[in-house]
Formats: sequence, structure tokens, C-alpha cells
Amino acid sequence: MVKLPQDLYIPPDALEIFLEAFEGPLDVLLYLIRKQNFNILDIPMAEVTRQYLAYVEELRSHNLELAAEYLLMAAMLIDIKSRMLLPVRKADSGEEVDDPRAELARRLIEYERIKLAAQELDRIPQLGRDFLPAQVWIDHTVEARLPEVTVPDLKSAWADILRRARLVQHHRISREELSVREYMTVVLRKLQDRRFAEFEELFDLERGQAVVVVTFIALLELARESLIEITQAEAFAPIYVRLAYLPS
Repeated sequence: MVKLPQDLYIPPDALEIFLEAFEGPLDVLLYLIRKQNFNILDIPMAEVTRQYLAYVEELRSHNLELAAEYLLMAAMLIDIKSRMLLPVRKADSGEEVDDPRAELARRLIEYERIKLAAQELDRIPQLGRDFLPAQVWIDHTVEARLPEVTVPDLKSAWADILRRARLVQHHRISREELSVREYMTVVLRKLQDRRFAEFEELFDLERGQAVVVVTFIALLELARESLIEITQAEAFAPIYVRLAYLPS
């Protein structure tokens, strides 16, 4: 809104909002010049001074202390305007007298250059405003983790044992009674005083498929009772078996 509505009631201590915020007298002058496309090297002092004084008068009615520095600039503008109205007199050396507006134009150009540079710097991402430093804690401790032997791994190894048992088994007619507990003891004896044994070493393929099946069941029972551990050195490597209570 440019003008306040006539029928709008505003309390005396209400917050006032200015649409144009300036950082100082030079900022106001630069705004007036650029807004109306005036040549900064040929400033129409009468018009710029009139507009500037109107702004300062508005500012004084709201904040007298803030208007002090603006009044100093107003006095300078009036002085330049007055000097421009006087007849131009050449210097004693014969050189032309400097334009009274030259110093003001120089200050405005320098101020605009600094203001544009500050805006460029403000566009650069700043720590704490546009981004925050990322902090990541990395544990460099290396701990060897052996891959877990899964059910498909045991299934594949068991299928290979069965295949090899069929190749070496002999035809037998007699029936043999086999005990899972007995073969659990056999497996534990084979692992005694050994750090580990290959999975295939625990099967007696010469005694046929029945013994192989009972041995495999015995291994599963020992693993279920946490008496043995079944592991691998790496993925797809041979499977090893060791006693669970022996140090690794």
C-alpha cells in the first residue's frame, strides 16, 4: 500500500512498516537516481534535492535521531544546488572550475560499487546461514567377521556328500541299526584336539549312504545343542566344523 486508507484506525504505538529500507543517505540518493534513470555524472540537482528533502521530512516525523545523518546530506545537496546557480568563474590559472557535483558523483559511484560487491558476497553460501558443517565419526577399528553358514550352504554341501556317497557305496542286503547319539559321539571324537575339520572329512563315505545320513543328522543335533560351530573363511569357501568351546 502506498497510502493509508482514511477510514483505517491505527493506534499511536502501532508497528509501522516502510516498504523501502535504506542504509544511509548515499543509499537514498542512489535509489532516487537509479529509479528515474538519471545520469550519475550529470545529476539534476533540483529534482533530486526536492525528492530527497521530501524523504528526510518524512523520516524526521518518525525518528528524529535517525534523521540527523540524512540532514547533513541534505545540507550538502542544498549547497551543491546553490553553487550551481552561481555564475561560473574560471580559476586564476585559467583552468575550468570543477563541477560542484563531481565529489558527490564520485562518492555515489564508489558506494554503488561497494554495495554491488557486498551483494555478490552475500550470494555466496555462508557457513551457519546456508549450510552447516557435517560431522561424521568413523570407526577405523577392523574386526574380522566370518560369513555365516546359511541353510542353503548346508543343503549344497549335503547334496555333494550324498552324490559322492552314491558313487562309492556297495550293495548290501543286511540291515544295519544306526544311532544318532552314537554318531554325535563319533563326530565329537573326530573334532577332539583339532582346531577345525572340513565338513566333508566328518563323513565316512565308504560305509554307505545310511551312515552319511545319520552323520549329517548328528551334525545338525550338535549344532542345535551349540556343541559345534559351522563356519567359512569367506563366501563360497569350504565349510569347516569345530568344537564350540575351543578358543578360535
